[in-house]
Amino acid sequence: METLIPIIVQILGGGVGGNIVGALLKNVNLTKLVQTVVGIVGGVLGGQAADWMGILESVLNSGGAGAILGNAGTSGIGGAVLVAIVGLIKKAMAGSAS
Repeated sequence: METLIPIIVQILGGGVGGNIVGALLKNVNLTKLVQTVVGIVGGVLGGQAADWMGILESVLNSGGAGAILGNAGTSGIGGAVLVAIVGLIKKAMAGSAS
């Protein structure tokens, strides 16, 4: 259970971050489902990368709710970044195809 909670938080944070960026950047032009899935992948990758590098522990220096919120924030950023990257790649590929 101890390892399951951070992954659930990363999934939720990534999905939310991906959808927020998709709503803010209209030129990304991805469906809600794609934004959510890509955001989840980015959230898990971003959260795991922050955990591997020890960023959360060094910045927050705490456990409990602070660690969960930090994990959610890091995952949201990871999801947002990956959705933006995928959207820009899709836009570039659509522009070169026409």
